[in-house]
Parts: sequence; structure tokens; C-alpha cells
Amino acid sequence: MSKISLLKKLLVTSAITASMLTSVQAAKKEQKYVIATASTGGTYYPVGVGIATIASLKLAKKEKMTFSAITSAGSGENVDMLEKGEVDFAILQGLFGSMAWQGKAKYEGKPKKNLRSVSMLWQNVEQFTVKSDVAKTGNIMDLKNLYGERFSIGGRSSGSRVSAETILSALSIDFSKMNVQYLGYTPSSTALQDGKVKGMNTPSGPPTSAVTNVFASMGAKNIKVLDFNADNLKTIQKSYPVWTPFTIKAGTYPGQTTDIKTIAQPNLLVVTKDTPDRTVYLLTKTVYENLPFLNTVHKATKAMSIQKAIAGLPMPLHPGAAKYYKEQGIKIPARLMAN
Repeated sequence: MSKISLLKKLLVTSAITASMLTSVQAAKKEQKYVIATASTGGTYYPVGVGIATIASLKLAKKEKMTFSAITSAGSGENVDMLEKGEVDFAILQGLFGSMAWQGKAKYEGKPKKNLRSVSMLWQNVEQFTVKSDVAKTGNIMDLKNLYGERFSIGGRSSGSRVSAETILSALSIDFSKMNVQYLGYTPSSTALQDGKVKGMNTPSGPPTSAVTNVFASMGAKNIKVLDFNADNLKTIQKSYPVWTPFTIKAGTYPGQTTDIKTIAQPNLLVVTKDTPDRTVYLLTKTVYENLPFLNTVHKATKAMSIQKAIAGLPMPLHPGAAKYYKEQGIKIPARLMAN
């Protein structure tokens, strides 16, 4: 082969290689990840936006990764979108995550084994808010007074609806006797203020904007967030042991002068097992190195800490997240290590 022919071959090879590298670099620049949250009136959406914002700010320039958060109908739709590859990350209720992973309830016989945990975020606090004339005792059992009345239980595909139905069924409160409305948090709040429903279910990290708006508009004397007692909790735990006692301190909502004794379950950030380890590692690291920023986004995130990161997770950790926690000295139990 002549030197000219060899040179031509090298030039062609170099051009192909350069083209391939350019394609790889272009693909790297297009690493865009989507986080599914819930409706705008709850806690999932602002926290999801906060995570996406700080991750993009920290990782876009150096790592060519950007993140965005989208609204959804909640945990149920989020699981579906993860399975279809429409989103990369999602925030789920602990109860819903457990059902999906184990293949229980609506996932009976169809466990979602492609899911992996990233982190426990904050506790999802049950807030059943009703008009004062419904709250005869102030206890959750007062929901029986809503038989025949309009009650917003949450979006049709939401984790809010599933958690409410699980709780009410455990307590033998027949929600089928209510005129159930399937509304998101903001529509629920508006409907309660307008007299179109007599109660709403809005589990999230307090203060919840949907509940705040009701307190501010209707006045604390005209509404009541129902309490749970120890017997209520014990009965509910027989079905799914994911709830614990939680106190919403007085002053959390406008005009709220007494503590609200309710219950809570963990919320978690979930990802698919096929998401690159480095992506999950960097997102996890960015979240925990920037908690002060998230604290300014929503007060619920003040409950987050690296020490609580793996508490109550219903499914194994993604290897990328597990790597970061190990670096931080967190001991990971065998049940949370993915095969």
C-alpha cells in the first residue's frame, strides 16, 4: 500500500472516529432526566422541582445532565410511567411502593421488580380535613358521618386514593357509601371552600398548601383535620405496617391553636434499575450535599437527613445510591442490596 493510500485510509478512519466521538459527546449533552411528582397542591411537586433544580444547577455544566419535574396524578400514574419509560425518577408513597414491589392490591400477581429505591425523603402525613359539622368527635371515625355526602378521596390513579382506601377499609369505614369525588389537592381545596364537598384527603408533608388555603379561607373554627388514636393506628397496622404516629404542631396552619394527632408513612424517591449507576450516584450525592437549599423549597424536607435516608424503604436500593451511602458510612441491610 502506498503512503498516499495509507494516508487516505488514516484520514477516513480519523473522520469516522471523530464523527463517532461527536455523536457520543452530543448524546452526553442530551442526558435529560424526568422526575414524576403529583399535583401542584401537595408536597411532591415543589420538592420534585427543588430536586430537579439543584441537580441541574450542579450537574449540567460538568456532567451534561439536566433534570426536570412534571406533575402527575400521583403514585399510581408514576409507577405506570416508570414502567413505560416515560419518566426516569418518581416520588412514591411508601404504601404504594410496597404494593408495587410485592405485587399486592392493584398489582396482584404483577410485581414491579424493575423499581429501585434512591432515598426516603420525608413522611407523608395523613390529613383528612372535613367541615366542623362532620367532626362530631374530631376522630377519624367521624368520616362515617360523610355517608351520602361528597368526599374528595384523591385522584383516580393517585397514591392518596390508595392510602385512604387502605386506611378506611382497615377501620371498617365504608367509603362506597360516600359520594366519592376523585380530585387532586388544589381542586379538592377549592371544592371544600366552595361547599361542593364536605371533606378531603390530602396526605403530604405539612404545611400542605391545599390545607393552608382552606384554613385561611374558611377559618379554623369551620374545619377540622381529624385525629387518629392508638387503637386506630393498631388496627391500620394489621393491614400494612408502614404508618407511625405523627403530630402536626399547633400553628402549622392559620388559626390552628392545638396539635393534630395523626399518622404518617414514608415517601421515597424511586428509579428504574436500568438508569445508569453514575446518574443515580450523582443525583443522590447532590441531594444530600444541598439539603439547605431543599429546606428553602418546602419545610417538609427539613425532616430529611443522611441518617434517615434508607429508613422504611420497601424495595432494594439502586447500586448508584447504595455506593453513595456506603461512602457516607451508612450500613445497608442485605434486604436493600439489589441482586
